[in-house]
Amino acid sequence: MEGLNMSIWTLALLIAIALAFDFMNGFHDGANSISTIVATGALTPKQAVLFAAFFNFAALWVFQLKVAATIGKGTVDPTFVDYYVIFGALMGALIWNIITWYYGIPSSSSHALVGGLVGATVAKAGSGAPIVWEGFGKILAFIIISPLVGVIIGGLLMVLVSWIFRGTSPYQAGKFFKGGQLFAAAAYSLGHGGNDAQKTIGIIWLLMITAGVATKDVATLPSWVIYSCYAAIAWGTYLGGWRIVKTMGTKITKLNAVSGSCASMGGAITLGLATLGGIPVSTTHTITGAIIGVGAATDVKAVRWAITMNLLVAWVLTIPAAGLVAAFFWYVGTKFM
Repeated sequence: MEGLNMSIWTLALLIAIALAFDFMNGFHDGANSISTIVATGALTPKQAVLFAAFFNFAALWVFQLKVAATIGKGTVDPTFVDYYVIFGALMGALIWNIITWYYGIPSSSSHALVGGLVGATVAKAGSGAPIVWEGFGKILAFIIISPLVGVIIGGLLMVLVSWIFRGTSPYQAGKFFKGGQLFAAAAYSLGHGGNDAQKTIGIIWLLMITAGVATKDVATLPSWVIYSCYAAIAWGTYLGGWRIVKTMGTKITKLNAVSGSCASMGGAITLGLATLGGIPVSTTHTITGAIIGVGAATDVKAVRWAITMNLLVAWVLTIPAAGLVAAFFWYVGTKFM
């Protein structure tokens, strides 16, 4: 392959690891898409994962590659990136995802990837010089902003729905929102696929720039990269992260058809706005914020705040923890690859 700056086997291996991360992203974060509709009984688990996987992939035709551009050239300076850095970043994110999945912690796959990329790059440079603070700072800010927006939108939707249906019995409202909940979950799954698949697209794009087979112009990115990333996350979502479904669907607050619809739609709106703006936010943070918002709008005491605080600790730890693991694997990669 003319102009290739690494062996084709190294390039193939790293793309395979990237797609493995993308799959694990869907497997890990698929719970975010299906937890509300499973918890309320709107769909069976089997139906829910197929439903979510379909809309994850359908996002391919809805969103432009703005998030991929932020990851590919807006987080660290591409001139510092080589295949050792990409290897470290992917391994850091992948291992942190496996750990949090095993313990049922709904952490952010997105932030694990960003933390891995920054950690491996800083390990190579020996300083924070390669960090593009405009892009990375925006990602850090949205650790706080995206769940807060989810809380606000989810809570406002719950208040609005409660007011509109104030003269309706809970049974009648529940019947009406059974279909509405599916619409909201579909919108959320579109946002999940659109935002998260693009993060892996961005990493593969950065890898191909490093290899000398792509440029910073998105037009040089082969379409098979885009299709394979959306397919990998959809497949991961289909197989599902069942350990996390319980946390998202029942441990934060009790959901019904009405509150589940408001939570999914609150998360969907937040994700859609972020994806259109090219901001790689955490799908986990947005849906958790929306679930807290609808729970608090119903009754502040209905939210299990101790569980919520534990989740916040995991969110704060994700970027530095994945970064440390990535730095270790960057070192391993330089010795053995």
